[in-house]
Amino acid sequence: MVVEFTKYHGLGNDFILIDNRRSPEPILTPDLAIKMCDRHFGIGADGVIFALPGQEGTDYTMRIFNADGSEPEMCGNGIRCLAQFLADLEGSHSVGKAYRIHTLAGIMVPKLEGSAQVTVDMGLPQLIAAEIPTTLSLPAEKAIDCELEVARKTWKVTCVSMGNPHCITFVNEVQEIPLEQIGPQFEHHPAFPQRTNTEFIEVVSRDYLKMRVWERGAGITLACGTGACASVVAGVLTQRCDRACTVELPGGCLKIHWSEETQHVYMTGPAQQIFRGKYVVDAT
Repeated sequence: MVVEFTKYHGLGNDFILIDNRRSPEPILTPDLAIKMCDRHFGIGADGVIFALPGQEGTDYTMRIFNADGSEPEMCGNGIRCLAQFLADLEGSHSVGKAYRIHTLAGIMVPKLEGSAQVTVDMGLPQLIAAEIPTTLSLPAEKAIDCELEVARKTWKVTCVSMGNPHCITFVNEVQEIPLEQIGPQFEHHPAFPQRTNTEFIEVVSRDYLKMRVWERGAGITLACGTGACASVVAGVLTQRCDRACTVELPGGCLKIHWSEETQHVYMTGPAQQIFRGKYVVDAT
């Protein structure tokens, strides 16, 4: 079996894109996705994204397998890459072109902005603890500036879902965080029954944040779109930042706006094709 693929990245968060429009289910298994994402013995990526037929009145459906084979509800950088992939498949890159994409986190609407930039309406952030989910705030409804014990230290964290769970903590300097050591401890903490993405945020100014991230199922990545969105929401809730912010990640910057009018979060950032190829599936 030979699988054609195209690789894209959004600020260094890289994905293998598969044209899956002829089948309502991913044509590859999670185990095969793990092999393809291996950076030494495979193609190398943070995840595999499938462009499937639309459902419930949408244009397309997005499914994604992480590098560890798990399936997240959503991926912010990934959906921007998917929008560019769909434009390439259709042969149309008209500025303002928008897609209604069905995801496990609901319907998302990415819009082409030109110059490889995509704006995504990420919808409403979820703040109710039981729906994120986290047990941190119980019996309260929201987990804002809660205490969490990790690595023999008490952290102040705020939890937000952008269709997938996020735990955000504000620090003095993000570069001082031993991310590889403590990231897994946050991800697998008992307070997060479905595990969690974890963002460490340094506030440079009210409209500029620096962020490092440990992604659930992928580990350290150069960028996380849903994490950037969740971090601005957390910053607003804790009165640390404005509703419109630039979020600087190791791979580059995203523009995030939590609209006071609609309460939707909007994310703008790049998505670029890297290369195309064919992957030969070993039958053994």
